[in-house]
Amino acid sequence: MKKNFRWVLAVLMFLITFMSYMDRVNLSVATPEIMREFNFTKMDIGFFQTVFFMGYAAMQVPGGILAEYFRHRIVVVAAVTWWSVFTALTAAASTFSQWVIVRGAFGLGEGPVYPALSTFIARWFNPAEKGKASSIMLSGAFVGPVFGPAATVALMLAFGWRSVFVIFGVAGLLIAVAWMIFAKNSPKESPYVSAEELKYIDEGRNAAEEDKKELAPWKSFITSTQFWAIGIQYFIVDYIMYVYLAWLPLYLMEAQNFSLAKMGIAASFPWAALCIVTLSVGAFSDRLVAAGASKAKARSYLGITGLVLCSLFLYLGAIATNPTLNVFLLTLSLGSLGLAFPASWSACIDLGGKFSGSVSGWMNFWGNIGGVIAPLLTAWIATNYGWQAAIIVTAVSAVIGIIAWLFVKPDIPLKRGEAKPNGAPSTCL
Repeated sequence: MKKNFRWVLAVLMFLITFMSYMDRVNLSVATPEIMREFNFTKMDIGFFQTVFFMGYAAMQVPGGILAEYFRHRIVVVAAVTWWSVFTALTAAASTFSQWVIVRGAFGLGEGPVYPALSTFIARWFNPAEKGKASSIMLSGAFVGPVFGPAATVALMLAFGWRSVFVIFGVAGLLIAVAWMIFAKNSPKESPYVSAEELKYIDEGRNAAEEDKKELAPWKSFITSTQFWAIGIQYFIVDYIMYVYLAWLPLYLMEAQNFSLAKMGIAASFPWAALCIVTLSVGAFSDRLVAAGASKAKARSYLGITGLVLCSLFLYLGAIATNPTLNVFLLTLSLGSLGLAFPASWSACIDLGGKFSGSVSGWMNFWGNIGGVIAPLLTAWIATNYGWQAAIIVTAVSAVIGIIAWLFVKPDIPLKRGEAKPNGAPSTCL
């Protein structure tokens, strides 16, 4: 265990991201029951989803900055604890305003987690392992929706929809305690890391420099085309993913006439495909780089290929008239999007280095602006023009992400500005 303790923490990271997406998908699956009990409309539910993403997006950049300065440990623990409390409180919401407050606060809590975990990956893993580690982080998120629909439906049928939020809220608190105990800020601080493992982790890097507390040179970053490009492409990647997350269960029931029980099974297939592809692609991307391929090929080409295939299969799914074929094509579409996720997060570490928390926070901020827009825009299109139109618009949006990937250029790290007179790196905001 001591020899590979970083992978033990990777499993715990997997559980954190798994729980984060279980907590999100629970609302989507419980939506029909919640709409029935409170007489909420699609627009109401879309607004609750959007309020979550507003809070979530708002904490991306601050979360990255906090994780770089105060380190990942305290930020992850605080974030998981906060969101777990408000997950449990969702069961107590009974009015429209209470739902808005609880879901918005839930979003604020989840916001810092992925930027903080990005700084954990950057410090705890050898540079040749960042694609694989990023895939583990992301696959936890995508396993959540695989098991979420069936597990949530089972709990709803047995104990009612409120039980789902209470159970997962408590589970999140237990995971926060585990991270506090086992995940130190640096591997050299951990009693579970051997000298051999520490030496391997620190190969090819300046560990002392990376352990310094510094703020990212935002003045330099904000003027970079690459910095904007990685944000724009992820806006599209997340926009498509959040259309699935927010509306797939209701879409299958309304547009494809699935029962609640059958929907719980069918809705898991696209997420299973996304998880499998995401897990496979990160390690494959690292092997490409190790074999001498450029990071443009290992990251950008995979991202572009994923968006092209995702768009094609999503369009074909939208026009498919057979429910089984529809689910099959939607599964291929979301699975293809799995090529883009590890590429995006690995590119953040390529571009940002020790400031990967800020870069990933920036990228995830724009991704979750897509999350803010996706639930409401999709609800509006589906309400006024039908589900087919809503899915086709989602498919066409991929073109923007494809173009943006051409400007990411992960082979070229972001410029960090000029050094201060004393030789210390710039820490300007």
